[in-house]
Amino acid sequence: MTTDTLFTKPISKQFEFDADVAAVFDDMLIRSVPFYKESQALTRRFAQNVLHEGGIVYDLGCSTASLLLDIERSHENSDSLRLIGIDNSPAMIAHARKKIEAYGSKIELVEGDILTYPYEEARVIVSNYTLQFIRPIVRDTLVRTVFDALSDGGVFIFSEKVVSEDPKLGKELIDCYYDFKKIQGYSEYEIVQKREALENVLIPYTMNENIQMAKNSGFKTCEVLFRWANFATFIAVK
Repeated sequence: MTTDTLFTKPISKQFEFDADVAAVFDDMLIRSVPFYKESQALTRRFAQNVLHEGGIVYDLGCSTASLLLDIERSHENSDSLRLIGIDNSPAMIAHARKKIEAYGSKIELVEGDILTYPYEEARVIVSNYTLQFIRPIVRDTLVRTVFDALSDGGVFIFSEKVVSEDPKLGKELIDCYYDFKKIQGYSEYEIVQKREALENVLIPYTMNENIQMAKNSGFKTCEVLFRWANFATFIAVK
């Protein structure tokens, strides 16, 4: 795993999922997202709860396909599953392809737009820190598309960075998160550089806004599976 040192030098552009990011992305996730492995384990568990009879699983913004590989390897009958990862970054798809070839996986990878992809009926759709990069003007439309693509009883599991409705608490949550990143070995300079690169690229909602977005799209239930400070994992049930 290549160590993330992308922001040790001055930034020259906004954050994007290019070849440089793809090369260090697995390390970036573990060191930048608190309890990432634990939230992914929960995602896998609750996905498996509705996959007893198999079905299609989509990962929207699949990056390097780690979650789909975990689902495939942990399922008692992976032949009953069709696992599809969609990402619009050629570099991410290239890294994911290397992984699935190394593991002899049958995961399908699509370099495409999750907003326009022709989804088939699925049991599980996952989105890990992807919605926050979708412009708010079309984010609701995407979640409605997800709802329409799921079979009855299917689940949409999504993780997002969230903002507080209270400005003072919001600042305290951000300070808490920056302390976490320092513990992971990121310098103050790297933290500031990445924050500036993500400005106006990553647009988070509050926890309640995420839940309401899911319910407005038709989901009968949307609850928080996991939360640490300003990071949360949600499950919405059709």
